[in-house]
Amino acid sequence: MTLLRRLPLIIIVGILLVVALSTGEPFLFFILYLLLIVVGGSYLLTRIGLSDLEAGYALDRLSAHVGEELRVTYTLRNVSRLPKPWLEAHNPTTLPTGLPGRVLGLGPRAERSWLIRSPLVRRGHYRIEPMTIRTGDPFGFFEAQAAVGQGVTVVVYPRIDRLPLWRLPPAGIEGSHAHAERTLQATPLATTVRPWAPGDAYSRIHWRSTARHGDIQVKDFDLEQTADAWIFLDLEQKSQAGAGDDATVELAVRAVASIADKAILENRSVGLTTNGRHQSILPADRGARQQAKIMSLLAAVDGDGMTPLDESIVAGLPRIRRGMTVIVITASTDRDWIRPLATLRGRGIGCVVVLINAAACERATALARAGAFGAVPPPVDESAAVGIRAIRHALAEYDLPVHMVGPGAPLATQLA
Repeated sequence: MTLLRRLPLIIIVGILLVVALSTGEPFLFFILYLLLIVVGGSYLLTRIGLSDLEAGYALDRLSAHVGEELRVTYTLRNVSRLPKPWLEAHNPTTLPTGLPGRVLGLGPRAERSWLIRSPLVRRGHYRIEPMTIRTGDPFGFFEAQAAVGQGVTVVVYPRIDRLPLWRLPPAGIEGSHAHAERTLQATPLATTVRPWAPGDAYSRIHWRSTARHGDIQVKDFDLEQTADAWIFLDLEQKSQAGAGDDATVELAVRAVASIADKAILENRSVGLTTNGRHQSILPADRGARQQAKIMSLLAAVDGDGMTPLDESIVAGLPRIRRGMTVIVITASTDRDWIRPLATLRGRGIGCVVVLINAAACERATALARAGAFGAVPPPVDESAAVGIRAIRHALAEYDLPVHMVGPGAPLATQLA
């Protein structure tokens, strides 16, 4: 309790003391002594309120995807013989939904545990501060608090949609494959083992399987898929529209996360370039570690870039090797980025465009706001629709496949 909140109490005690001493009235001395006993007892109760108290909290995970739940388990234990009549426990956090606190009492040598489920509704990096325990007296004269544990950072990755019908086109070079294919050659993709047959090289023997089966087992290989992916995520500020889950940047991030997850599950190498306020480049790699890097980057990006998409594509050309597939995800209707993309086809590089419908995102956001405030929905912007038709026509001239993505429909259907 601050000195400012104690000031009225100090003034009352001082006035009562002056009046009691000046008049000598026994009743005033009784009130003064009673008030001093109440204040002293309140102070003593507050001081021992946090003594002999054990507390802690545990998170079930430090990273998750949008749509999942964060579970936090709290435990408070009183190891003294005196009760704790009033305790308040909570964690300050930057999570959008927060972590609800709890007020409870503990008897002598008692223990309480409870579980909190917090839905994760927005991607990002969030901070959970140490657990704060607060106590006080029944009259509100005094207050004591203590921090328990350490603060942690929780990373919320974007939602991943399964894309069963999404297919990367094979690269435009001989011998490339969009799907796994069995081969007699030794490649980095050893998939199964089989019994040894005459003609199999000794270098293909899998010794652990041989020891387990009791006969010679050799490795079978799949032809390595050369249709690896490099994704360009356009975060230029002037191209963004909409707000909340209907924002173009959110749809684009979900598309990148889903496509990258699909490619990594197919054992492809995936690289990523973003042109946000700080341009980020993840070199092409495969595996769970690369997926974690991509998701961590996507959790923090925002549509605040100033670099045009065409400059980002031109700057990334030296990193794109022959046999890869470039995936451009953008809401831009500016046609300057189409020409550098079209030049890649002559180098044996496949191209796919995922075009975010900015007009539909803006319309969905406006309808949601109008419904929330009971206003009249705004008219349809015909100029935005004309711009989208123009960009699709320009992509068709260069025979570049395009997928339109907008709010409302499942991503798996729009990327089929």
